[in-house]
Amino acid sequence: MQSVAATELHRRLGLTDGEFARIVGDLGRSPNAFELAVYSLLWSEHCGYKHSALLLRRLPTTGAAVLQGPGENAGVVDVGGGLAIAFKVESHNHPSAVEPFQGAATGVGGILRDIFAMGARPIAILDSLRFGTLDSERARRLFDGCVRGVAHYGNCVGVPNVGGEVMFEPGYESNCLVNAMCAGVLAVADLQSARAAGPGNLVVLFGAQTGRDGIGGASVLASQDLDDDLEKRPSVQIGDPFTGKKLIECSLELVAGGLLVSLQDLGAAGLASSTSEMASKGQVGLELDLDRVPLRERGMEPFEIMISESQERMAAVVEPSQLDAVAAVCARWDLPCTVIGRVVDGDSLVCRYDGEIVGVLGVASLVDGCPRYAVDPQRPQRLSDEPADVADYAEPDDLGAVLLDLLAAPNIASKAWVYGQYDQFVGSGSVVRPGSDAAVVRLTPSDRAIALSLDGNGRRVWLDPRRGAAEAVCEAALNVACAGATPTAITNCLNFGNPERGETPYMLTEAIEGIAEACEAFGLPVVSGNVSLYNETAFTPIPPTPTIGCLGVLEAADQAVRHSFAAGDTILLLAAPGAPAIDGSEYQRTVHGRTEGRIPDRNPAATATLCQSLATAARQGLLSAAHDVSDGGLAVAIAEAALACGGAEVEVPDRAGRPDVSLFGEGHSAVVVGCAAHHAAAVEALGGRRIGNATADGRIRIRCAGAAIDIASTAAAAAFEATLPTAMVG
Repeated sequence: MQSVAATELHRRLGLTDGEFARIVGDLGRSPNAFELAVYSLLWSEHCGYKHSALLLRRLPTTGAAVLQGPGENAGVVDVGGGLAIAFKVESHNHPSAVEPFQGAATGVGGILRDIFAMGARPIAILDSLRFGTLDSERARRLFDGCVRGVAHYGNCVGVPNVGGEVMFEPGYESNCLVNAMCAGVLAVADLQSARAAGPGNLVVLFGAQTGRDGIGGASVLASQDLDDDLEKRPSVQIGDPFTGKKLIECSLELVAGGLLVSLQDLGAAGLASSTSEMASKGQVGLELDLDRVPLRERGMEPFEIMISESQERMAAVVEPSQLDAVAAVCARWDLPCTVIGRVVDGDSLVCRYDGEIVGVLGVASLVDGCPRYAVDPQRPQRLSDEPADVADYAEPDDLGAVLLDLLAAPNIASKAWVYGQYDQFVGSGSVVRPGSDAAVVRLTPSDRAIALSLDGNGRRVWLDPRRGAAEAVCEAALNVACAGATPTAITNCLNFGNPERGETPYMLTEAIEGIAEACEAFGLPVVSGNVSLYNETAFTPIPPTPTIGCLGVLEAADQAVRHSFAAGDTILLLAAPGAPAIDGSEYQRTVHGRTEGRIPDRNPAATATLCQSLATAARQGLLSAAHDVSDGGLAVAIAEAALACGGAEVEVPDRAGRPDVSLFGEGHSAVVVGCAAHHAAAVEALGGRRIGNATADGRIRIRCAGAAIDIASTAAAAAFEATLPTAMVG
């Protein structure tokens, strides 16, 4: 009979009465405290995706290039020439809000392990960071700590940080977002799986020792609101990038030597999650001897060993005949290597300590039996069916002053203060570094390269979740295409509030639908990703923020295109049908102090065609620069691309019916490109429209329907470059 103590325990661990009853039914008995702790983590939101798994089925996940879709540590796509890319984006939001340096650092460490667990060598990191406004001391503290944490881990481990984004909005004041993306390269033949197999094979744990740091960390923090009782918060994991580097090299040597049956990283919920997932994928059972796990702290209880989230650890399944070879490789990298269990027939995860059984859990129940809940999407009344009335917005007298204000806006201003702290050169593969539309990384020793981007805009999704999420896909793909690459696949990180109340069920449902529709229009599979829910405080959720990472492929690295014009370039505009709008734009927010209306439909199919034109132009060597029109609109895009050469003289069409909206509005797919004069006709044949020339005369001159901007390029550069250094030092 169920005891009062057991009832109280499951509730304290975050399990509902119904879930407890289901566990009792699955086991055929009441669980003990060890088993209940494991269930509470495996059935947490972070590990079990209880409120999103049903919705995620809507996303397209297959394609001709897909070697591994969702379900493993990372997605993998074939990029030609016998090479493949493993890539994924993950969140470490809640730990970073508690302890920004270690939260962000271990977020990088975790995403690295996801990549080399697939047998891939990590070659690029990107990060998407969101905080409150820069006038907030708390936001600046979190911002500084998170940037230093990302830099510390990536720089020490020797993987270049090549791109990403940083945004500041009031809605992230209490809940910052730290999303880390990583890509790695492998030979197609070396693709590794986490699938346990072969009864009699051994379960080996190698890497760092296990401690109490991070017990219940990611899995619990990411499954509750941040304003829950502070005393009940679990500890944030502590990372060691130097051990992380050894772990990369050791793991890749083991994979290259064909010494492993399977490989799995230890992340959220530690051994509990990694071993049960390995067993589930292989449809086998496991027996674990927890007293054999190397510990760095005395007196750890069996349940603490099982759920510890200590960093820099990997689990592998090894044939007995290969054990000595595996141990020798680990010894060469000075990493502990211990047999902690074995693969068995059946469906049970049997855990022992000092010879005594402390838990017997059904693998299918733990992993596949996690409850799935349908959310109740109710459309918020605040959402508008109509765009903002432009007549309600006064036309500025000085468009040049508006351009300078936008260039200095924190969401647009240079992020060199951030990426200047990151090593962008290590590995010698970075072709296009941060500051451009997308990063480009050479796949040494081949001539091929990949382009990577990471994009999202919670403010625009807040105005219209379906259109805003589709727009994020378009932005990410367009950025990759601006670098000269063909968009190939995406990964996503869905950052939302509490799925059980308020606007979040509707926002989550609609955003996933928007991503699915856009991916279908592009023919882009979603091969990996992460869902981060419960990002809210005092019943106030963050702006719904789907972050989209896009991978593109270049046949040759020397085809890569940067975003800066060269003096003498002919400037052309390539645009999909549609017009810019004031709704949800930086212009609306920065100059008019409002966020309202309904963002326009981006038209993913037309954007996909535009991407094809850009990739074609890059392959033909026609472009010297390409820069997409996004935050701040067309005028900002032209100014940003003209800063390096020192000027531009252009006349742009009035596509919105009012010069300020045409110059600063957002929401349509457009790109400004630069090319040598003798290539202009060929770019026109691909849909380009000549609008002017890049100069070196020190002035940025933009005309639109009789209105004019004429500012010094030095003033534009000063506005663009000063914001973050001033805020973080002043």
